[in-house]
Amino acid sequence: MPVADYKTYCKMLDRAREKKFAYPAINVTSLTTANAVLRGLAECRSDGIIQVSTGGGAFASGLSVKDMALGAISIAEHVHRAAERYDTYVALHTDHCQADKLDTFVLPLIEETEKRRAVGMSNLFNSHMFDGSALPLEENLDIAVPLLERCHNNEIILEIEVGVVGGEENGVSGEGAAEKLYTTPEDMLEAARRMNEVKGARYLVAATFGNVHGVYKPGHVNLKPSILKNGQKALEKTYGKEGLFYLVFHGGSGSSLDEIHEAVDYGVVKMNIDTDTQYAFTRPIVDHMLKNYDGVVKVDGEVGDKKKYDPRVYLKIAEEAMAERIKRAVEDLRGMGTTLADA
Repeated sequence: MPVADYKTYCKMLDRAREKKFAYPAINVTSLTTANAVLRGLAECRSDGIIQVSTGGGAFASGLSVKDMALGAISIAEHVHRAAERYDTYVALHTDHCQADKLDTFVLPLIEETEKRRAVGMSNLFNSHMFDGSALPLEENLDIAVPLLERCHNNEIILEIEVGVVGGEENGVSGEGAAEKLYTTPEDMLEAARRMNEVKGARYLVAATFGNVHGVYKPGHVNLKPSILKNGQKALEKTYGKEGLFYLVFHGGSGSSLDEIHEAVDYGVVKMNIDTDTQYAFTRPIVDHMLKNYDGVVKVDGEVGDKKKYDPRVYLKIAEEAMAERIKRAVEDLRGMGTTLADA
């Protein structure tokens, strides 16, 4: 199927909230990891989301270039072509762009979409995330609202973050703001008031309920999904059912299945997954290297074994393992067999 267009993406999100499941949003850094997502989703008969972070984009552009927008464009263009060979839908998203990187990441990508639309092509990305969580809420929304208006004009969905996800991702730390790890109903109401100034625009909200980036042993993270329930109640009381947020779950690694399901029940339609798929991708490579040490390293003047050190050999098993982890994520999020292609 082609990469989802705006109407299809909106249908995906509406269907997820109505049926109480969520889409895995998988961070990728290369063609191989993007291919793993496409494969994993298709084998589950599930739609899903491929996303690129600032760091992922910089890496994908090459170590000598380190252009985050260029790398993201390169991955997105590949996905647009490769997705045509699969029979489920995928949406393209960018992850965690802070205010100081808007000019070098999200805005150039929006400009790229504007150029494509001007000649009748589809959008490059379906949605973008502005992460203003490091700013006071008023400043966060002062940037988010005009950005939402520009996105809306181009049929792009904007994701914002209200509150702070703990831990560290792409070198950005969310530590030192414990009280912000739990978004208040008042914060959610203010976000709705400001974002709803852009009539008809679609947006996603990453409200925080103790989320932490990275992976930790059980007991380290104190998730409180009831935070989402209370915020949604406040929104419904003020705006009716139409005012409920389409929520995003960040920092979900290590969460229990009960916590994931509770969050989905309260309106989470997208769950970001990065740490778990990174490990799934890397683990079989390590296994391959340890089992085939004499083949991948030219020991004591020997020539090694090309069939062992050819990158295609170990990247193939890494892609397979990552696809399997994505299938588990789809199952955890209740998304098996939910593709719009079969609806």
